[in-house]
Amino acid sequence: MPQFHALKVTDLAKTTRDAVVVTLAPEDGAAFSFAPGQYLTFRRDFDGDELRRSYSICAGRDDGTLQVGIKRVDGGAFSSWANTELAVGDIVEAMVPMGSFHAETEADAPHIVGFAAGSGITPILSILKSELAQNPEATFTLVYGNRSIHSIMFRDELADLKDLYMGRLSVIHLLTDESQDIDLFHGRIDGAKCADLFRQWIDVSTISMAYICGPEGMAEDVSGALQKHGLEKARIRRELFASSQPGRAKQRPKSDAEARQGIKARVTIGGETRTMTMTQDMTLLEAARDNAIDPPFACCAGVCSTCKAKVLEGEVEMAANHALEDYEVEQGYVLTCQSYVKSEKVVFDYDQAGH
Repeated sequence: MPQFHALKVTDLAKTTRDAVVVTLAPEDGAAFSFAPGQYLTFRRDFDGDELRRSYSICAGRDDGTLQVGIKRVDGGAFSSWANTELAVGDIVEAMVPMGSFHAETEADAPHIVGFAAGSGITPILSILKSELAQNPEATFTLVYGNRSIHSIMFRDELADLKDLYMGRLSVIHLLTDESQDIDLFHGRIDGAKCADLFRQWIDVSTISMAYICGPEGMAEDVSGALQKHGLEKARIRRELFASSQPGRAKQRPKSDAEARQGIKARVTIGGETRTMTMTQDMTLLEAARDNAIDPPFACCAGVCSTCKAKVLEGEVEMAANHALEDYEVEQGYVLTCQSYVKSEKVVFDYDQAGH
C-alpha cells in the first residue's frame, strides 16, 4: 500500500519573498534516494480535510541532502502554510520520490537545455546540478522566465553555479515586467521567443536533451519550437506544474444494464488483489477509494504521475494526460485519476507502476 513517511524539517530558507526551500531529514534515508527531476507528495490535515500536494526536489543527486522548493500560491492552503507557519523541527509526511521527468543522456559530452518558468525551476535545478557534477564534459543552458528579478527563485544559487561551472553553464533570464539591456531577454517563453533564441543564442543541432517545466501553454510552445528546429521528440521531456484541464471529464451516458450491473474491476496494490464493482462514470481512482482501498494520488488533474497504474485487461480512456510519455501509454500505463472504463471488465495494477 502507498505509505507516507515522517520527515523532519531541518532548515528553511527563503529564496524569494513568496518561496521557501525546505530541507528534510527522512527517518529512512534509503527510501528517499531520488532521481534528479522527481517530486515528493506531501499530505496534511486542514480543518478535517486531507490535502495532498506535490513539490519537486531541487537538490542535486550528489548534494547529500533532500530539499524541495515551495512557492506560495494565492489561496493555496498548503503552500501558504509552508511559507508562513512551517518551522524547523516540525515533522511532515510525504511519499517516497516519484515521477518520470528525468532521463540519462547517452552522449559523452552532452549539451543539455532546460526551459523553466517560475517555480518550474525546481526539478530543472536538480537535473542541472546533477548532470554538471557527474559529467565533467557536460554543458547546460538554462532559459528561465519570471516576472521580475525579485521573483527569480534560486537567483543567488544560479549565480554561484555559473561561477563554479564557468564555461559549462549558461543562464538566460527572461523577464516580463522589467526591461533588459538586450530586447531578446524581455518577454515570455513562447514559440516566437524560442525561435529568436535558436537563431541567436542556442544551436538546436547541438542539444542532446531538453527539459521543460512550466505551464501547459509554455511547455507546448517550447516543445513545438524545438521539434520545428530539428530536435527529436524523444529528446524532449516535459513537466507541468499547472493545467487548464478539468479534473475529470463530463459524465458519459450509460445504459440501464451498466447502471444496474456495473463494471467488474480487479486492482492490485501492495501485493494484494481486490475485486470490486464500479460504474462507467467513475475513474479508476474514485472506484478504488470508494472501495476502501488507499491508492496513491496527489493532483487529480492528470498533471503529476502519482496515481499511475498499468492496465492489464480491459479498455480505458484518459480524459487528460500531461504526465505520461507516449511510450508509457503504449505499454498500458494510465493516470487512474483520469481513466474511465470502456469495457465490461478492467484489471489494473499499481505495483507494476513502481508503487
